[in-house]
Amino acid sequence: MDHITVPKVENVTLLDHFAGKTLSNGILYLTATHLIYVDASGAARQETWIAVHHIATVEKLPLTSEGCPLIVRCKNFLVAHFILDSDAVCQEVYISLLKLSQTALFEDLYAFFYNPKSTKEMRENGWKLIDPISDFGRMGIPNRYWTITDANRNYEICSTYPPEIVVPKSVTLGTLVGSSKFRSKERLPVLCYLYKENNASICRCSQPLCGFYTRCEDDERLLEAIGQTNPESQFMYIIDTRPRLNALANRIAGKGYENEDYYANTRFRFMGIENIHVMRSSLQKLVEVCESKTPTVTEFLSGLDSSGWLTHIKAIMDTGTFIAKAVKVEKASVLVHCSDGWDRTAQVCSLASILLDPFYRTFSGLMTLIEKEWISMGHKFSQRCGHLHGDSKEVSPVFTQFLDCIWQLMEQFPCAFEFNEIFLLEIHDHVFSCQFGNFLGNCQKDREDMRVYEKTHCVWPFLAQRKPDFKNPLYKGLDMYGVLDPSTMPCNIQFWCGMYNRFDKGLHPQQSMIESLLESEKQKMLRVGVHELEMKLKALDEPPEELFTSCHFGDLLSQHPESPLTNPLDFMGDLHALSREGGLQAQKDQAKCQCGDCQYEQFEIIGSFKSISISENVGFSGDPGISEAMGAPEAIGISKASSEEAGCSQQQ
Repeated sequence: MDHITVPKVENVTLLDHFAGKTLSNGILYLTATHLIYVDASGAARQETWIAVHHIATVEKLPLTSEGCPLIVRCKNFLVAHFILDSDAVCQEVYISLLKLSQTALFEDLYAFFYNPKSTKEMRENGWKLIDPISDFGRMGIPNRYWTITDANRNYEICSTYPPEIVVPKSVTLGTLVGSSKFRSKERLPVLCYLYKENNASICRCSQPLCGFYTRCEDDERLLEAIGQTNPESQFMYIIDTRPRLNALANRIAGKGYENEDYYANTRFRFMGIENIHVMRSSLQKLVEVCESKTPTVTEFLSGLDSSGWLTHIKAIMDTGTFIAKAVKVEKASVLVHCSDGWDRTAQVCSLASILLDPFYRTFSGLMTLIEKEWISMGHKFSQRCGHLHGDSKEVSPVFTQFLDCIWQLMEQFPCAFEFNEIFLLEIHDHVFSCQFGNFLGNCQKDREDMRVYEKTHCVWPFLAQRKPDFKNPLYKGLDMYGVLDPSTMPCNIQFWCGMYNRFDKGLHPQQSMIESLLESEKQKMLRVGVHELEMKLKALDEPPEELFTSCHFGDLLSQHPESPLTNPLDFMGDLHALSREGGLQAQKDQAKCQCGDCQYEQFEIIGSFKSISISENVGFSGDPGISEAMGAPEAIGISKASSEEAGCSQQQ
């Protein structure tokens, strides 16, 4: 709070930066963790909360006839354009936001103050929800070829690797240590994914410190042992994700890439993914295009093309697809690295795992993958996301690109993922919000030094509680899709409007297909609740006035927190009238009215999506991918009967 000199500013105007018109007039509040704007112009109270750690830049423009403009740009692509009356007050707010958003110490981050009022036991259990090592058990490890070793338990081999790593069973500790000394940042080759069907594996590491002529027998021995874990294959791929010129420049500096003459039975490939500096510049250009007020189609497409963003997404997709095909089709093991093995390597290894394994397309699977390949394996979240005030050249949208690639897959395979786009956006928000401890620091050792597991909360239980909001109603279950083979043709790489223009509501359709299906499910749950109350009424054979109580009403609302009945403006004012004049019958009639108004509209929207064939084979009524697998009641989903009632035939 020391940085806040003006905690409250009245008569603040919020502009629509896209249309350039006034949205509202209200009050601006500054707290240690959030910037809060309260709209005072409407009948209903509307609040806009901006986490201070989401703020990327704050810009104070020259005084105009309307007032003093203050533009806040956020890391989640929100742009808030405020107009303040006083230039002096605007300057104070500007300085406060700069200091709050550019924290210098870890202990000043929001996660160390966030208190969801949970017990110590609940916090500790939250950190146990996702266990990266248990994922290797799912792959059948340890086995005759691979073992889980705690050789790095004191971070003596590699300070940015987790204490437990998976390596070939045949290698010695001396070989591991020798290989680590020959790799940048001591990040030796370790396993990240085993394809059980053919024993092909994906391993990751950093570039070798070889220059032009240096070699290391321990490193060669380790790679040979990795190749021997897949006896059906005669060779192993070594994938360098960098452009060839970048790798050559590193070789001049004493680093570089493997010499095939020294590594038997290997095939080497460059993949051409650019470095963090190119990616940062590309995102800046993309944001400028997205913030253009009135671009023509030509200007927008030209700007999108010149940013190079989709080209970079395609390069990552190409590499992930190549790795997955090498493992599945060629039955070959793959070793992947970039420079230090914590940016591009994490992107393509994770993407290949999603393509190969349906488990990673589920809620728990994606959380496990992020924990295993990004958090535990030392992606530099604090530097790449700019959590602390430091070198801006270390900031880069590496993780954002990974989520973008997942979204590209979801667009091509809409029934293959258990989660929806909102889940990806929520994860993206919390990577930058610093509300939870998972993404703090640059490696697991950093988080232990900060005592993150003792002082902060885990993000995964928080997201798990909101699973109904994130589910994909089109999901067909684990068994429907095996290995995915996406198209990476330029025409199939799309601009993710839901991410980069997420807060520009005028750019989005009024209602998407997924939103329509989710709303239909909520309405169906509401009708089920009303039906249950009707059954209770008949069974007890009591007057409605005696049966209807606030307890019954609360039970119904707790089961359907997003239903129209929870709108306090529509219902809470009439609560006494309901209990006095009609009791349960009035509540039932009003709920039916709410459901009926929405029902026909929702199914009319759904029926228009003829290209998706929403019929019996989609599995809305009995499919485990929507009901049992989601942990929802059988009544959830669009049954055949309800479709017919809404005027949607089975053929639609």
